[in-house]
Amino acid sequence: MRASPLDGRRGILAAGSLRIPCALGRSGITSGKREGDGATPLAAMPVLAAYLRGGQGGPPVRLPGLPVHRARADDGWCDAPAHPAYNSPVRLPLDASTESMQRADALYDVVVVLDWNIRTRVRGLGSAIFLHVARAGYLPTEGCVAVSRRDMDRLSAFLRPGARLVVRR
Repeated sequence: MRASPLDGRRGILAAGSLRIPCALGRSGITSGKREGDGATPLAAMPVLAAYLRGGQGGPPVRLPGLPVHRARADDGWCDAPAHPAYNSPVRLPLDASTESMQRADALYDVVVVLDWNIRTRVRGLGSAIFLHVARAGYLPTEGCVAVSRRDMDRLSAFLRPGARLVVRR
């Protein structure tokens, strides 16, 4: 994935012969990622798992070999650096800042969890960096990489254990 030379909050994701437009964080790409900075980390992030919400946006995405969780109303992700569950999946409600994995909009109909600060967690280095469905017009994210639902389907063959999403400038 490379940032657009015209707008650092947009990029082109390459997978095999595919070239797909994507949205990036509202603060562009950074090598010094911090919680809440709105930037997409400059990193090679392994693909870990996925969350799917059934009944939304057409037939389900097929992610062969990738651990897939059906998003439930009580699925969340903790983004509170002081909490013991920081940058981890949690059950809602939680007495700390969290993100719901079942949003009211379509952005989390398909969520691919990327290993940013998960396996070697450091408080404050950023949480919940996902590959997810983009807003109309590819509006910037809070630090994630986002593609259209159609392009998520096209990418699904590449989203398997051992795959990495590499963010470059």
